[in-house]
Amino acid sequence: MNTDSSSISRFSAVQVREARAIAGKSMRSVVEILEEQSGLDAKTFVRSLAAQFHYPAYAMEELLRLVPAFHLLSFTEAVERNCLVFEGENNEIIAMLSDPFNVNLQAWLEQRLTQAYSCALAHRSDISAFLKSHEESLHAMDSIQEEAEATSAEDGSGVQVLSIKNISEEASLIVRLVHSTIYDALKAEASDIHLEHTAFGLAIKYRIDGALVDVSTMDGLKVIEQVISRIKVISGLDITERRVPQDGRFKVATQGHEVDLRVSIMPGVFGECAVLRILDKSALSDQVQGLRLDHLGFDQPIIAFIRKLSNEPYGMVLVTGPTGSGKTTTLYAAITEINHGKDKIITIEDPVEYQLPGVMQIPVNEKKGLTFERGLRSILRHDPDKIMVGEIRDAETAQIAVQSALTGHLVFTTVHANNVFDVIGRFVNMGVDPYSFVSALNGIVAQRLVRVNCTHCIADDFPDEALILESGIKLADAANIKFRAGKGCGHCRGTGFKGRRAIAEVLYLNDEIRELIIAREPIRLVREAASRNGTRFLRDGAVDMVIRGESTLQEINRVTFVG
Repeated sequence: MNTDSSSISRFSAVQVREARAIAGKSMRSVVEILEEQSGLDAKTFVRSLAAQFHYPAYAMEELLRLVPAFHLLSFTEAVERNCLVFEGENNEIIAMLSDPFNVNLQAWLEQRLTQAYSCALAHRSDISAFLKSHEESLHAMDSIQEEAEATSAEDGSGVQVLSIKNISEEASLIVRLVHSTIYDALKAEASDIHLEHTAFGLAIKYRIDGALVDVSTMDGLKVIEQVISRIKVISGLDITERRVPQDGRFKVATQGHEVDLRVSIMPGVFGECAVLRILDKSALSDQVQGLRLDHLGFDQPIIAFIRKLSNEPYGMVLVTGPTGSGKTTTLYAAITEINHGKDKIITIEDPVEYQLPGVMQIPVNEKKGLTFERGLRSILRHDPDKIMVGEIRDAETAQIAVQSALTGHLVFTTVHANNVFDVIGRFVNMGVDPYSFVSALNGIVAQRLVRVNCTHCIADDFPDEALILESGIKLADAANIKFRAGKGCGHCRGTGFKGRRAIAEVLYLNDEIRELIIAREPIRLVREAASRNGTRFLRDGAVDMVIRGESTLQEINRVTFVG
């Protein structure tokens, strides 16, 4: 909050009169016209205007530290009038305005707020962004707007149908809460919904662009129990069993297409928690039609490396990384580029997340006995040229994949590991013969997804020395870096980030590296050999993004290990 107005220029009466005259003719607000004529940036303009009216001025980062009092001024009213109400530290009421010239708004506030209040000023775009950042929270609870298209019924196939009509007619608060939470997660483009059982009740979180976002909390232990029971019912799980983990799935239909949700129920200290993984197959299918490695954000040397591996006649291509790091997308982009109709391509996955034309795709069904191991054995009898195994989870699948690569097939697969070197240990620990493994393996790609600064609110950033040093960057080198960060706006829901791009490290197996692995030499020696062979590590790619102004030190520290 800025209250120092001694050195801030103010607007003259002539400027204000001219702005009023133009506003009257153009049907726009006085504050918009005045900002345009002033030529000032948003922050300086707000400070100047606040000084004119003797109001405190708030920037976006200061707004985000405040908790809105939606019980005093509802979210709907705040959006309609582009203003906010906060409760200060000493219970004082603060009305946050964007247009101090709007006397009608101030008269309305005096009637609407029964308590005494003071006024403060923030830019209209910052207030809009702040409200946007709270939108999921308010939709996820039962404050559902009439215009929100979310609620549920079931069609004949058991698919949960989300529509405005059904939610408005649903009598059960629990059903409305569950379905509005799912709808809002889809609207926010979340990949996962977390329903956590706390000591006091329910906590709802979304994973958006790889980061968890707190959406809402609701007191009452009965609420979370009923919510979990509802999730179990629509997932076909046992509602009486609360002591062991359960996995299920269900579908919802919204805006003309179906979305799959994978459900995992896990007992915790306070009770059961649930995570719902969102798989929007139609959206993914639309994306994959023209999907290429160029679209994923990799640097050109990485793209060239993956293309080289994908065009080998046989062998194994391994992609590794944590859950949600884009491994499957990378494999499908590679397969799409080489899918010319002349080769038999078969995939086995759990589940099939993309739908590719001309490719035989097999979903794992462990309940019916179709595991990765059994499916892979059957695939080999279908005369494939190229095979994709969604994930190697056990020794049997690893052994068959290696043998497939050694017998003339090109095998694409993924495994969970932190980097390209940990993959080697994973296969050796599974009991795979090191000689067979390195003979089959063409190369390894380890990747991460890094959030990108929002292009609409990006600005210069000035990280402190402690953060720079913690990030492994020398202060002398930092002096030559122009740090950038998103400040938060309506386009990025106030987070400062919009979208993600992939970074990767690659390991190409030459004779030296193969000999080190067969001899079971320490990973340190393999790493040194790879570095001499031109391998650039994940951290190098992440730091390059900061240097180019695409992301922040905090973000790359969250995603990659500081060596």
